[in-house]
Amino acid sequence: MSDQNNIIEAKVRDTKKKSELNKLRSDGFVPGILYGDIEKNISLSIKKTTLDHFLKTTNFKSKVVKITVEGKEFEVLPRDVEFDNLSNQPIHVDFQKLSANTKVIVWIPVKFLNEETCPGLKMGGVLNIVRRKIELDCPADKIPSELVVDLAEKEIGETIRISAIKLPEGVVPTIKDRDFTIATVAAPTVVKEPEPTAETEAASTTEGGDEAKTDDTKTDGTDKASNDKEKKESADKK
Repeated sequence: MSDQNNIIEAKVRDTKKKSELNKLRSDGFVPGILYGDIEKNISLSIKKTTLDHFLKTTNFKSKVVKITVEGKEFEVLPRDVEFDNLSNQPIHVDFQKLSANTKVIVWIPVKFLNEETCPGLKMGGVLNIVRRKIELDCPADKIPSELVVDLAEKEIGETIRISAIKLPEGVVPTIKDRDFTIATVAAPTVVKEPEPTAETEAASTTEGGDEAKTDDTKTDGTDKASNDKEKKESADKK
């Protein structure tokens, strides 16, 4: 937490009216609020460039950061960011102050390792990802940055469930009534036809030639029978 890149500098604001908040935003700041384990909620203003930097980081709303307000430092968790419908720019942000006993609900991304060496995938199987993020109930000081699934020994037909992931002590999924699926290594749904070889191409050409020859023979025979019939009719008239 001592990393300077993990600290957000904020100022206390007394702006409340819509016109005042719009002026604050036009000056390059984003209004926010700090709530949680404090005596009174604190209204904040944060430089938009600073907030933009944090928004670009992975999993912003499940990463504990520090925020400084007029010399005081708080350990917080970003809880919500409101964006403008047209510009898609941040217009408000909420932070929750944490304490040693704070428990939070967060969404944590799932990371899959060793896809290139997975036996099932090398055999043509497909990684069917059911859940890319898992909702967890965590102590504030034990929030994992990611949940790791190792595919190194997974075969076609195997199912990866939440029970296969080792979670930090005190961290549990919010879904508690079943061992839910995260991903499967499924069999391929499309069977590739074998590519033609020189022998199969030659055989195909020969068959095509024979069919053409047979058709020609049939045509010649039909024409001959027609000519014979015409000659017979002519002789009868005479």
